[in-house]
Amino acid sequence: HITRTVKVDGSITVGDLAVGMAVKAGEVIKKLVEMGVMATVNQPLDIDTATLVAEEFDNKIVNVAFDVEEHLSAGQETTEKEMEGRHPVVTIMGHVDHGKTSLLDAIQNSNLADKEAGGITQTIGAYVVKTGGGVITFIDTPGHEAFSAMRARGANVTDIVILVVAADDGLMPQTIEAINHSKAAGVPIVIAVNKMDKPGVDPTRVRQQLTEYELLDEEWGGNTLFVDVSAKTGEGIDKLLENVLLQGEMLELEANTGGAASGVILEARLEKGKGAVATVLVQEGTLCVGDLLVSGTTFGKVKALHDDKGRKVTTATPAFPVEVLGLGTVPVASDAFHVVRDEKAARTVVDHRTEKAR
Repeated sequence: HITRTVKVDGSITVGDLAVGMAVKAGEVIKKLVEMGVMATVNQPLDIDTATLVAEEFDNKIVNVAFDVEEHLSAGQETTEKEMEGRHPVVTIMGHVDHGKTSLLDAIQNSNLADKEAGGITQTIGAYVVKTGGGVITFIDTPGHEAFSAMRARGANVTDIVILVVAADDGLMPQTIEAINHSKAAGVPIVIAVNKMDKPGVDPTRVRQQLTEYELLDEEWGGNTLFVDVSAKTGEGIDKLLENVLLQGEMLELEANTGGAASGVILEARLEKGKGAVATVLVQEGTLCVGDLLVSGTTFGKVKALHDDKGRKVTTATPAFPVEVLGLGTVPVASDAFHVVRDEKAARTVVDHRTEKAR
């Protein structure tokens, strides 16, 4: 008996396996039935089952499945010493008109350094705010759907969620939804009780409502930070930022700044005269102009990087959002991106993914 080696790419049909082993398909099916697997000739078998069957006939299986991870990480050995502390990435969530946007504006307005630059030119869906105590990146998620999509893909983009609750309205369906999302993702929540400038509002009512969701104010002996704010008057904004930075310190956030960059696409679109434009958040490594970036079935050479103020930059390190120009097609928001070392690797990965999608 000659021992034959059958190459399998992820899975193989019963018929192909039989041909590869030079055995009648009926015999393979019989063996499968003995193993308690009911199969037809055209049924695909996974690599483990195929291996077991092949062993019964004294044959070998070689897995030639394409390993995307391997291709993406080839030649990117990173060392332990490059781990550095990084600043927190924060998402503001809350019910529709509880003041998410006005709170973001208030945060940016309290950010004096930017005022001189002539107001905020909100170019990308994320902003970096520098405070006396440190730096915070805010992600402007278009909504809970995007947040869920990112979470479903295992991309944990956010370190901390600021949950905005209007003092006059209290809890609303979307507030509860945001709490559930954050808890499922294991992200700590800082509560901003907004609209404190309105007469007769009762912030303790909000605190009471939130105890039902195991969010108990630290001042009441719990472990959730609550800050009373007013996006209108700017009251409490500094305290809110302080608390976020405090929470960030407790998380002891780290990232590897060495090596090729990887991270998440926050948003992407086609722009006239620019082509595909993507806002990305770097999570590991350093993204540089000239890097080959792959995301899903799209790739390209980074032609230019712009920071959140629209200024040209040459590199981006972890927790910094940048706008990337140079991708061939528009990537999918919430997809991961990786930098690969050469075009061949990039093409191989993209071709494989395209094939798989087809």
